Amino acid sequence: MKNKANDWHERLNIIVETMREMSAQSDPQEMVADYGQRMQQLLPRERMLSLSRRGLKAPQYRITRYSGWSEPVNPWKQRDELPLLESGLLGELLYGGQPRVIDDLQISANDPAAEYLADQHSLVAIPLFDQGEALNMVVLSLSDAHGFEPDELPELVWMSNLFGRATQNLVLSAELRDAYEMVDREMQQVAKIQRSLLPAVLPEIPHLHLAAHYETSQRAGGDYYDFFQLPEGKWGLLIADVSGHGTPAAVMMSIVHSIAHLYPHQPVQASDFLSYINQNLCRRYTNESGSFVTAFYGIYTPEKRQLNYSNAGHCLPLLKHCGAGMVSAIEGARQLPLGVLEDETYTNRSHYLSPGDEIVFYTDGISEATSPEGEMFGTQRLDDVLTYCRHDADEIINELLNNLKEFTHGAPAADDRTVLVAKVT
Repeated sequence: MKNKANDWHERLNIIVETMREMSAQSDPQEMVADYGQRMQQLLPRERMLSLSRRGLKAPQYRITRYSGWSEPVNPWKQRDELPLLESGLLGELLYGGQPRVIDDLQISANDPAAEYLADQHSLVAIPLFDQGEALNMVVLSLSDAHGFEPDELPELVWMSNLFGRATQNLVLSAELRDAYEMVDREMQQVAKIQRSLLPAVLPEIPHLHLAAHYETSQRAGGDYYDFFQLPEGKWGLLIADVSGHGTPAAVMMSIVHSIAHLYPHQPVQASDFLSYINQNLCRRYTNESGSFVTAFYGIYTPEKRQLNYSNAGHCLPLLKHCGAGMVSAIEGARQLPLGVLEDETYTNRSHYLSPGDEIVFYTDGISEATSPEGEMFGTQRLDDVLTYCRHDADEIINELLNNLKEFTHGAPAADDRTVLVAKVT
């Protein structure tokens, strides 16, 4: 063999540069090309073939690479364009699954290998293993007989197999990245649809100034809030939290939205509304999935500044009586979440509000947000936000979010976060 790197310093430098280049590659096709060029310095050859029997039955195999092609074919993306051959010397070598050195190569004209190995008189075959089987093979050839030294075969086998494994990992990584990007695009679409189900603008309710913040931990989530214009000038306020995260929670959230908007909303109690959603969830959606939904629903009568409400296992809203300077939870028996027990009975409570009062409705993604040390934000820090009576609901939201960001050190939300603030005027 000619032009072979014999000095061990030179060989080491070639190997180091090869490893350096491979570690920086993200495209398997380019990595194969770079590796081939480097290996030419270590082991000169005139022709190179790559064979594969993956997904084929004997005696079939494909030529996945050939140094004589003017344009390389990507074996991972253009598999159907690869030559499909049967039997012959190459098939014998590939299905034999053993390293081989042939010093005096003779190819008959009717052998499928003749097209690729004409005028070649020595050959080395290197099997590449995957899951314990020699599914692929690299074949190097020279026009001179006795062109390869058998002593080099062990090194060639392990180097080529390590490279093959690295290439396969890169292919799998690329496939995983493509799959993730596809899922992410779908999730973005789900998120757009989900956000379209939320109020585009907050309603103008007499004697009530509103502000809201909605944030999902993933592209889409299971938090939900909504408003319903009711007869006699009343308004319904709903905040809900579907168990779980991501797409499953978003799907269940859309179901809750649909059920809620099918409700006739006649002059009824808040508990009737929750019972209606609960029964429909239990009958059709949650029995098999195991999902459930916490919810708080209030009916606000502006002329009386009265809030009638019912709670299905949801976080207790906080009420600040600015006139009295005290913060308290809007109490009431927290019954089972929606979607757990079909015949669950929900109760009603009522509060009369005064101008200046502030109400904070929230989901547990707020109170259960954690610091880097693992401490939860808790309800006391929510109370602290209401220490000073703010001018409007937006100021309360901003103060709460700033405190939350400082507490969590700006870490991404681990759970969906929704806050709805109502300032009584």
